[in-house]
Amino acid sequence: MKKTPLRTVGITLFLFGRYLFALFFLYGFWHKLVKGWLWSDLMQGFFILRLGELPASSFQAIYLKQFAIPFAFPIAWIVTVGELIIGIGLVFGLAVRANAAFALFMVLNFAAGGYYNLSLPPFMLFAIMMMLFPSGHWLGLDKRLHYKYPESIWFR
Repeated sequence: MKKTPLRTVGITLFLFGRYLFALFFLYGFWHKLVKGWLWSDLMQGFFILRLGELPASSFQAIYLKQFAIPFAFPIAWIVTVGELIIGIGLVFGLAVRANAAFALFMVLNFAAGGYYNLSLPPFMLFAIMMMLFPSGHWLGLDKRLHYKYPESIWFR
C-alpha cells in the first residue's frame, strides 16, 4: 500500500463501486420478491403501461410487443433470479466478470424495453469495467478458485 498509494485508492474505490452495484441488484431482487413479481402479472402490466407511452413504431415498442409482453412471466423470473445471482456473485467476488456480463445484458434489455434513463450509461460502463478488471481477484473468491481451476473461464 505504501509503495503504490494511488493504485490502492483506485482499487478501493473500484471495490466500493462493485459493492454499490451489487446492492442495486440485490435491492432489485428484494423489491420484486416482496411485491410478488414471480407469481403475478405485475411485470406484464408494467410493460403494457410503458408500451402506451412509447411511439408505436419505435424499437422499444416493437421489443415490448413482440418479445417482452408475450414472455413477461418468464422474463420476471429471469430478471428477479438474475438480480439475486448477480448481487451475490459481486458481493462474494465470485465469477465477477461473468456476472458483470450478465448485468450488462440485463441493463441493455431494460433500455431496449423503453426503460432507459440517465442511470443506465454509468451502469453499462461500470459493468464493462468489471469485465475488464480483475476485482474478484482483488477481493473475493475468484482468485482462490482461479488457482484451483486455472482453465476455467469463470474465475479469470
